[in-house]
Amino acid sequence: MQLLFIADPIEQFKIYKDTTFAMMREAQRRGHTLAVCEPAHVHWERGQRVTATVRDIRLTGHAEDWFAAQPARPAALADFDAVLMRKDPPFDSEYFYATHLLEQAERDGARVFNKPRALRDHPEKLAIMEFPQFIGPTLVTRDAQDIRRFHAEHGDIILKPLDGMGGMGIFRVGRDGMNLGSIIETLNKGGAESVMVQKFLPEIVEGDKRVLIIGGKPVPYCLARIPQGSEVRGNLAAGGKGVARALTARDQQIGEAIGAVLIERGLLLAGVDVIGDCVTEINVTSPTCFQEIFDQTGCDVAALFIDALEEAIRGAR
Repeated sequence: MQLLFIADPIEQFKIYKDTTFAMMREAQRRGHTLAVCEPAHVHWERGQRVTATVRDIRLTGHAEDWFAAQPARPAALADFDAVLMRKDPPFDSEYFYATHLLEQAERDGARVFNKPRALRDHPEKLAIMEFPQFIGPTLVTRDAQDIRRFHAEHGDIILKPLDGMGGMGIFRVGRDGMNLGSIIETLNKGGAESVMVQKFLPEIVEGDKRVLIIGGKPVPYCLARIPQGSEVRGNLAAGGKGVARALTARDQQIGEAIGAVLIERGLLLAGVDVIGDCVTEINVTSPTCFQEIFDQTGCDVAALFIDALEEAIRGAR
């Protein structure tokens, strides 16, 4: 099969931990061919199919100079067996427009994973609100007084922007309300932007678990991102320590229930974040942690993903 990965510049990949690289490595091991481009390289001209300027690459197996690339060439997205959208957040206006181009490519006959409409319809923080049985007390609002009411009710809260990634912009406010006004002003910009507010979950000390869902089924192991020192955030990008663990019965229940919904919507891969027994985010843009789980448990998550991708491609033909 010919696979096209739409991603950030591959020259910037940290291949010892990058999930997209793990996908590529497993795909090439099975004999599939690889091409790459960035979202900026995708274009659509009147009367034409959606096209991208792509580079065909081959992984070398070396830590340095880890790929060899052919000269760039134009190619219609529909000419590939699968297009994998792996651009990292933020989900900004350009990402939004990219989903429209990819949706047109689907009308041309392209098979895109995750499905562009599903990417657009599942903002990673707001998506949890569809599953109230699995989340803790949560509020989404622009109203400062609404936030203050929530704080008065729950005492210890977390505030976060809806478009953040990697733990950026997350604040904790305790019962004393210290700096709550300033934090509200910073996040909601005078009522111009919505904020997510959640009751603080003390189980964060045991880790913010990334439960991967592939083809609608949870991977047997999760990666618990454990905050270090006085940090409240477990995100690896914020210095959290990743510890792989077998799923608990509750993790399994969450993964199966949410996975059954997501796969029907065209989300082949998702990363559900769980603190204690509560879901805090559903990541669908470019979920990670494949290599960390494999390195610690031997569970070959990349192989599970390529299995699911091959099955989805066969089913779409």
